[in-house]
Amino acid sequence: MSYGSAAALQTAIYGRLSTDPRLAGVSIVDAVPSGGGAGTFVLIGPEDVYDQSDKTGGGAEHRLTVAVISSDTGFSAAKTVAVAVSDALVDAPLTLTRGRLVSMHFRRAKAIRLDEGGARRIDLSFRARVED
Repeated sequence: MSYGSAAALQTAIYGRLSTDPRLAGVSIVDAVPSGGGAGTFVLIGPEDVYDQSDKTGGGAEHRLTVAVISSDTGFSAAKTVAVAVSDALVDAPLTLTRGRLVSMHFRRAKAIRLDEGGARRIDLSFRARVED
């Protein structure tokens, strides 16, 4: 097992999301913008990685979170972007610079209010299986 493909996976996810026409005009970031950000943006977030090596070779399961954060009133805008993110990533044919993506599956989503109702956040969890 190796953590070696983690950066390649993040780069591929960023590339997929930043070129998806359904997300045109939505910022794709890996850190919350200074000041907390305004409008709606996508945050490529944390991950847990588990060894999935077997006798045929090395591999890892990446359980990652991609969040949609919106200062818009209500959940509608955030959910529209979250659907586009999910559609863009589920079973996406991502090409990695290191390793090979075997599969990308949706695990779950959680929608919450932030800042006493002034913002919305939807955390989308995915499971990516990568071979070394």
